[in-house]
Amino acid sequence: MNEWFANHLLITYLLIFVFMSYVYNKVFRTRKLPVLKTALIYVLLAIGSVMLLVFQIVGLPIVLCLTVAIAMMFMVRIRYFMEKRSGKRPT
Repeated sequence: MNEWFANHLLITYLLIFVFMSYVYNKVFRTRKLPVLKTALIYVLLAIGSVMLLVFQIVGLPIVLCLTVAIAMMFMVRIRYFMEKRSGKRPT
């Protein structure tokens, strides 16, 4: 699978950027920022995606790790939804 990602660099870069943007928006963004600050954040995410793309090319499973992180975030959301639906409060 890493070979496929190494052969399709643009798709790999876009996956890394989209996954990082999702994690940023769900975990680290606490309030709405002004437009220029938001643009700066996304430029920095794009630069960080290039660095992670290099790590992916070298052989580290960056896309897989981001996929696992997002899957775990979805599981937590499902758990909170189920607890809210059943009327229990999380401890």
